[in-house]
Amino acid sequence: MEWVHAPRIARLSTLQPQNEAPREGILRIDGPVPLHHGGTLDSLQIGWSLGGSPGQPVVLALGGISASRQVFDPAGGRNGWWSEIVGPGKALDTQRVAVLGMDYIGGSGGSSGPAAGGSFPSISSYDQAEAIVRLLDHLQIPRLAAIVGASYGGMVALAFGERFPGRVERLIVISAADTPHPMATAWRSVQRNIARLGLAAGCSKQALELARALAMSTYRSPEEFVARFRAAPRMENGRPVFPVEEYLQARGRDYAQRTRPESFICLSESIDLHQVNATRVAVRTEVVAVREDQLVPIADMRALTARLPDARLHEFSSLMGHDAFLKEADPMRAVLSLIYPGDPT
Repeated sequence: MEWVHAPRIARLSTLQPQNEAPREGILRIDGPVPLHHGGTLDSLQIGWSLGGSPGQPVVLALGGISASRQVFDPAGGRNGWWSEIVGPGKALDTQRVAVLGMDYIGGSGGSSGPAAGGSFPSISSYDQAEAIVRLLDHLQIPRLAAIVGASYGGMVALAFGERFPGRVERLIVISAADTPHPMATAWRSVQRNIARLGLAAGCSKQALELARALAMSTYRSPEEFVARFRAAPRMENGRPVFPVEEYLQARGRDYAQRTRPESFICLSESIDLHQVNATRVAVRTEVVAVREDQLVPIADMRALTARLPDARLHEFSSLMGHDAFLKEADPMRAVLSLIYPGDPT
């Protein structure tokens, strides 16, 4: 990566909980709540969690559509969707910042989302940004030190930066652009149609397993699959079962255990509806790109950086591809250190 020095970040946002144990809850807002794409919600619920060091700058951490408000394990373990990157002494050090997490609107967590077999309006990254502002007001956080958004979370961070630049000091946008790539939309549209077919046929869980398995094949690089899955297949019930097939099936089963198909469809669609005006994101932005990312090509990340008014691009290579933000602690540490008050940036 290439680094350019910039002014230091002030300690703009602090919260003073009574202890360091994570706080969490469900914020309930009476409706009607208008949505960006024209729908409304009768009421709005937002699931949230806040942990880390009391009195330190507050950082909002947002991940992909399968992420939740449980960002990290305060004991330093593996509980939390970003447990390899966020926690005491880790790349995003919760001994130096407080970390806020939320459940996405439209998802399977504590925020408002589709019920099993029910319908739900289309959700925009702007709607997620509006929900964040309501949550910040509820928690009496006037300004975030940063939003660290990866994948869908990076899209939401950009939407927030366009709509509410005064409420955040810095954006760190990882593997997310201002508009989706058509090839990535092609892959996701097939996944959604698999899930819809399963709902119509009465086999929604099995269909979601297949949809997620297909999605997993796009998250890593071809080189990573070569390194892991070259072994010969084993025979089962008279047919070959390939190592990569077993991996994808296992990931699909795990995902389908904790996700409603309707929520998967809603948030996957939200990715492909995402469009922000990057030229209006008046917030200092660190753009983090992985050269092997199939879903968000490096050219799109470079183009995004050029459109943003105040941005730096940080590129690195990883066989993990789009999933690098979950696994690659060292390059994440280098960028995330820019958040800490008093550190040179």
